[in-house]
Amino acid sequence: MTRPSPLPSVSVTGRRPGCARDEAVGTEEGTEAMWTDEQPRTRWVDPAVFRFRRPDLRLGTQERRPDRTDLVVGDRITVRHTVRTSTGSYTLLLNAPEWLGRRGTGAALRDAVAELRAIDLTYGPNRPESLVSRLRRGEISAESYPPLTELVDRCAAMRAATDGWFDAWAVPGGFDPGGLLGGWAVERAAARLRDAGIHDYAVLTGADLVVRGQAAHGGPWRIAVHHPTDRSRAPLMLDMTAGAVGTSGVTGRHGHVVDPHTGEPARQLVAATVVGPDLTVADAYATALYAAGPAGLAWFRPGSDYRVLFAAPR
Repeated sequence: MTRPSPLPSVSVTGRRPGCARDEAVGTEEGTEAMWTDEQPRTRWVDPAVFRFRRPDLRLGTQERRPDRTDLVVGDRITVRHTVRTSTGSYTLLLNAPEWLGRRGTGAALRDAVAELRAIDLTYGPNRPESLVSRLRRGEISAESYPPLTELVDRCAAMRAATDGWFDAWAVPGGFDPGGLLGGWAVERAAARLRDAGIHDYAVLTGADLVVRGQAAHGGPWRIAVHHPTDRSRAPLMLDMTAGAVGTSGVTGRHGHVVDPHTGEPARQLVAATVVGPDLTVADAYATALYAAGPAGLAWFRPGSDYRVLFAAPR
């Protein structure tokens, strides 16, 4: 698979205290997890700094709502909205420019929400009349609808990139893009926001997110990534102005990821988290890493756009 080129304006400064230089992953076989420090447009922050700077977003906690903030900088229209579909819950945080107006901001939000709902209705593998279900039954081809073609192509590309560990065709029942469908939906909704003129936003679903631009306080989005099992451990702190975090394994649904080579539920990891430019790819990598275990670390070579935040062994 041809990887996306690195994003411009790379900002990589600082390291998490105690983190080994250029480590690709942290495991927990009797030691504290080690974390990467090379993600484009992501800055690892000393947790002590956050005593005076509350996170805007949290991942990996049971309470997944964004932290509240009372500070809004500049001429912005701030909006927070949550929408639920049959496949998940999505929270959108928008910091729209004043020139767009409340009516324009509302229209952009409705357009993004409509995209999320449409993807759920049109591509949800659990819906009998969705395009994915019809494709499974052989009623249509992958080329019948351009977005379906894109979805199938993304699944094929990730199968190649992960040596077959992400395989939408190896799921019981036939083709199932669920391992990246949520990320794909978020990226398409985010594209709707950008088309409308909103370039400062965050979209969250479960333990996944996409951010761009600035938070309401006028600086980078402050993200706290909590450990998936040890609540006493200090979270990893990130400053992000563009990018995505994809996680597999923290939903509590045991057996939701299948080893495509055996057909059995994946059991090596408790959770896997990947950070990179695009949530569709990060989501698929996290799913594949969760299935492959430590063998999947070979996919994340130096210079790659995608990095492992952690891979926590069971």
